[in-house]
Amino acid sequence: MSSKADKAEKTVYFSIIGSLGLAIIKWLAGFFGNSFALIADAIESTTDIFSSILVLLGIKYSKRPADETHPYGHGRIEPLVTFIVVIFLVISATVIAHQSVINLRTPHEPPEAWTLFVLAGIIIWKEISYQVVSRRAKALNSTSLKADAWHHRSDAITSVAAFIGISAALWLGEGYEYADDWAALFASGFILYNCYHIFRPALGEIMDENLFEDMVNDVKEMSLRVDGVLATDKCFVRKIGMTYIVDLHAVVSPELSVRQGHDIAHALKDYLMLNMPSISNVFVHIEPFDPVAAKKANS
Repeated sequence: MSSKADKAEKTVYFSIIGSLGLAIIKWLAGFFGNSFALIADAIESTTDIFSSILVLLGIKYSKRPADETHPYGHGRIEPLVTFIVVIFLVISATVIAHQSVINLRTPHEPPEAWTLFVLAGIIIWKEISYQVVSRRAKALNSTSLKADAWHHRSDAITSVAAFIGISAALWLGEGYEYADDWAALFASGFILYNCYHIFRPALGEIMDENLFEDMVNDVKEMSLRVDGVLATDKCFVRKIGMTYIVDLHAVVSPELSVRQGHDIAHALKDYLMLNMPSISNVFVHIEPFDPVAAKKANS
């Protein structure tokens, strides 16, 4: 658990440093280049910094071991942090949209041509950042890192929108000065769209929604390899932080003693945790084999 959290922390530091550098570049380029699309982009990068810091704090907290008040550990902080990150995204999208509407009503000069070169570099770097953080989020099974990765992707998209808007304003000439602002408005809508896709899995995680059917099948299949396990019945999987907890009903011979059933349960737990490292704990309920029930289930 700690090694996963350490890797996640390094990934977040990468996000914070990258977002800080890009935010400074965007603010300066947007101000001196007369581009609100770039300033909107800078707002997005600035919120990225704060949300990444929240993700970092959440990961650090989730590393704490289980205690008397938190017997399942502190991993639930991950989806909670994801909710806060989504709020940051919604606020930044709202600010961008509001300012875009104001700019659309205010006459202004078109942006400077050199801002396109700045945006081209930003787009490339942000897409690289998204790929790096997204792969690490998938490898570590981190909801908050996934949200952080989408921050990079949404930032890249706002930059693409800004690039298109500035290009239209420059190449189409007089009457198209507002293309830059329309691009920023479009970007804010896309950010809000992505908010749902970040929020929905985190909500399912915190509500213990049945989202892990493949893992359930793997657990049931592996359980039959343990001596004494005749079949499996109920199996529930919940995600807590970057790991999973399994509740499993194992069917054994009714002739076994309590001690023998206890030993099988421990052997089953150890086998699953050894062969499925993403599982942090397994709770096994032993059930006696019922031939009548088995016959009905197979008929």
